[in-house]
Amino acid sequence: MTTVLVTGGAGFIGSHVVEELVERDYNVGVIDSLVSGDLSNLERVIDEIEFWRVDVQDPRGVETVFSEFEPDVVVHLAAQTNVRYSMRNPVADASVNVMGTLNLASLASRYEVERFVYASSGGAVYGEPQYLPVDEEHPTRPISSYGASKLAGEHYVRVYAEADGFDHVILRYANVYGPRQDPRGEAGVISIFLHRAARGEPLRVFGDGEQTRDFVFVRDVARVTADAVEKGRGVYNIGSGRETSVNEIVELVRKVTGRDVKVVYEDARAGEVRRIYLDITRARKELDFEPETDLEEGVKITWEWIKSNVP
Repeated sequence: MTTVLVTGGAGFIGSHVVEELVERDYNVGVIDSLVSGDLSNLERVIDEIEFWRVDVQDPRGVETVFSEFEPDVVVHLAAQTNVRYSMRNPVADASVNVMGTLNLASLASRYEVERFVYASSGGAVYGEPQYLPVDEEHPTRPISSYGASKLAGEHYVRVYAEADGFDHVILRYANVYGPRQDPRGEAGVISIFLHRAARGEPLRVFGDGEQTRDFVFVRDVARVTADAVEKGRGVYNIGSGRETSVNEIVELVRKVTGRDVKVVYEDARAGEVRRIYLDITRARKELDFEPETDLEEGVKITWEWIKSNVP
């Protein structure tokens, strides 16, 4: 049985990935500091996995896990994911996203891991697009500290993989949304909007709302991430392949919730691109990836989860 170690496995995306891997009968171990993750996200599978409360920035702690668990594959999802936070706190962002990834990649090399799957950001590493949709050959020119740190992580994974002979897969996720995404922070516009709608609060839009993103449902992301444990090599965009504006999300939130929520427009934030959506042709061909959940269906599922789980 293939042994898979998932970092950040108690988090929003990570917990869905862990569930998918358990369903496929992998032997799954999870590392999570529980700073932003929560063990309640893993309640369905907690008795079927091994768990270590360890920060990826802790070399000794992570090495203990590698020594005990002996993973065949590492799926590295643990990260600082907030663009605005990264601009205010670039050193803290780099500590998690660069040094944490370097720690994992070096240990993967030392403990003869066969494959390393790294979650990167298709919304941040490219910067302002020179053309749309953005494919994997597009130049990478991040305009945020977060984008720079995720791109640096990609390079460290590639360097160690090529030097030491393990396979590596870089998954550049678009804007992932869905159940278990914390709507009380600064990241995840769909969850934030739905939470504010549930509380009768106005939606805050930074800029004119015509900025666009590629929104992809978390369970689609979990499936393709689990697929990457067995196949693929190199860099893949993972998204819906569709461009959606923030103003369109506002109208969809009104439709799904049935609430005529107010909108407040504020100044645009530094470090955020104006328009982007991803070309997912390579993932379709090589990973058999096909997003199954359309945006309205995904927003409905997320709305039901927020109403039931978020105060």
